[in-house]
Amino acid sequence: MADLSVDICGVNFKNPVIAASGTFGFGKEFDEIYDISVLGGISTKGLTLEPRLGNPTPRIAEGRGVILNAVGLQNPGVEVFLRDDLEFLKSKNIAVIANVAGSSLSDYEKICARLDGLVDLIELNISCPNVKCGGMAFGIRPESVKEVTRVSKGALKKTPLIVKLSPNVESIAVNALAAQEGGADAVSLVNTFTGMVIDIERRRPLIANNTGGVSGAGIMPIAVRMTHEVCSFVTVPVIGMGGITCAEDALQFIIAGASAVQVGTANFTDTLAMPKIIAGLNAWLDGHGIGNINELRGTLKLN
Repeated sequence: MADLSVDICGVNFKNPVIAASGTFGFGKEFDEIYDISVLGGISTKGLTLEPRLGNPTPRIAEGRGVILNAVGLQNPGVEVFLRDDLEFLKSKNIAVIANVAGSSLSDYEKICARLDGLVDLIELNISCPNVKCGGMAFGIRPESVKEVTRVSKGALKKTPLIVKLSPNVESIAVNALAAQEGGADAVSLVNTFTGMVIDIERRRPLIANNTGGVSGAGIMPIAVRMTHEVCSFVTVPVIGMGGITCAEDALQFIIAGASAVQVGTANFTDTLAMPKIIAGLNAWLDGHGIGNINELRGTLKLN
């Protein structure tokens, strides 16, 4: 069996498969289906300083090969997470990544300070397309990416910072470099693409928010291309995501240069998606005589 362990910012992951934020809650429901300690890590539901109810319903719609969501960062707030969920996650011996969001620079600074030293990593959500104030507003221009990263990093003394990048920008690679210059210890990408699905009988969008974040298998080739571009631009570790449904998909991101991957929408269509991906990684590496998954990272050869 191959060695699947990876190191990101000094944090050890037993394998490179991480549950993506917003698709796995805080892990308790999935732990009733399988022991989530098999995972490399979990990125929590997006956390804010105060509880949020999210957007009006309906807020999820299906397209061909994709899902649109406009949940809007519904969450119980950081204090409830610390009280009710963190101890459970730590008991599973997996890397705990707290995904955080805010409506102002001050929000990001405060929530990072509150979580500093309590989780393994913090993932800065500056790329959620479904929040009317804050969220993606900080993730569009490289100047604002750099500033929100700088402020957030300044609040952290112990916990490494990941910046989650939006694909809805002129150059995701330039924004990744801005995050690195702002002090990011790693970057993750891609968050969802902004899209719309229309009910042709009512001639109205299917979701109440009108637009939503597009995820699922249909976006994977774009996400792989963007991951490769970012890996060519920055020196910090990169976590890739976007449409991964099987081990072969995950391997594409790693060959493109990603240190690890996050799996999101696949968890909705197959609750055992991530254990299957981990098993598939082991089988593929063994079948190709590769003893350590890190040997594959960044081995892409362009034509």
